[in-house]
Amino acid sequence: MNLPSRHLLAALGIWLALAIATAFLPAILSWCTGVGVVLILWAAADWLLVRAQALPAAQRVVNGTLAVGEWSPVEVRLHWAGAVPAQLAVFDHHPAGFQQEGLPGQIVTTGKNSFALRYRVRALLRGDHRFGQIELRTVSPWRAWLRQAKVGEAQDVRVYPNFAPLARHALRAVDYRNARFGLQQRRRRGQGMDFSQLREYREGDSMRQIDWKATTRMGKMISREYQDERDQRILLLVDCGRRMGARDGELSHFDHALDSVLMLAYVALSHGDRVGLMTLGGPERYLPAQHSQATVSRILRETYDLQPSLQVSDFERAAQQLLLRERKRALVVLMTNLRDEDDQSLIAATRLLGSRHLVLVASLRESALDQAQSDTIANAHDAARLAAAVGYARRREAALKRLRAEGVLCLDVAPEDLAIETVNRYLAVKAASQL
Repeated sequence: MNLPSRHLLAALGIWLALAIATAFLPAILSWCTGVGVVLILWAAADWLLVRAQALPAAQRVVNGTLAVGEWSPVEVRLHWAGAVPAQLAVFDHHPAGFQQEGLPGQIVTTGKNSFALRYRVRALLRGDHRFGQIELRTVSPWRAWLRQAKVGEAQDVRVYPNFAPLARHALRAVDYRNARFGLQQRRRRGQGMDFSQLREYREGDSMRQIDWKATTRMGKMISREYQDERDQRILLLVDCGRRMGARDGELSHFDHALDSVLMLAYVALSHGDRVGLMTLGGPERYLPAQHSQATVSRILRETYDLQPSLQVSDFERAAQQLLLRERKRALVVLMTNLRDEDDQSLIAATRLLGSRHLVLVASLRESALDQAQSDTIANAHDAARLAAAVGYARRREAALKRLRAEGVLCLDVAPEDLAIETVNRYLAVKAASQL
């Protein structure tokens, strides 16, 4: 697409002024006609020149996986094949919801050469995103037109939760808790189900302990030694319903819940426990409890594109599904945004889960609620808002008390504290051997 340049618009303005002047000075009519012919020839010739001008080849270089909230570099590489120098304005169509610094870029070519434009982006939303084509605007050789065109290819990227700082916080939390309470992993040898090591046969070993392949290879009796199963199971039940769309700052409550899931999974796996995950109130994802070091990566792949839905979360149905899938006793951590109207549904769900598992409900509290209760009262509107906030907080606390009366562990924390508080509660449960 070609757009008229400011030079062409200025020339047209002068010609229009001459045309108006001919009404009062007929003698300049021939001059006005001549100027019009020149303008037409100039514009037409420059149009043909700019249309014949080859567009530069373009390539974008960006990491295919980005971390939410982190600045990432992007490079746009262009190769100008024309022999005539040109001015280029470059804009890269980054995904909506990304912040950028360094666009648009202005480049002046010196003939046939390659050059690069560097800028950076900051992703604010997890999930799958797409960079569009690169948009260029070039000035025509005779400066009558601006040619606007798109070059290069679209490119898909994935934005994951930013796990690096979470891991650092997790390690500090684990070290502090272990130092304070003396929590450490212990292994008991015996007749459990987990294989420990091979050793020489001892009198009293049962026949099932003998490893016949190792015995044949070593030329002497070799027995297997087992250890008792000491790993615990952590099942993370994440609410994807409409309540989790509430935002505190740049992140939603659901984002904070996913950060806490990754942090808790990382800590639990480092203590040798199994970690599984299930979602409710939106797209249903399920990962059985595993203790592989790749479990955190699997959780990332399964949850990076999830967003809170507009559905009402059915806690009872989720509890029934979890009981069918996970029969061994576990610590079930439900991450949600508790409201007083969820009371009966959530109590019924925790009763079902409590028949087999230990249940922890981690509820995110809106920062706006705390702010409303701490604000000074200047007028009747402020007083009404304070009364509403206090009433809501009391109903919420009453709902949590009813859950605790059912034997449910409960947390009511600000979103930014959810990760560290859930890790601390998990470590306390592990230290007390409640499972």
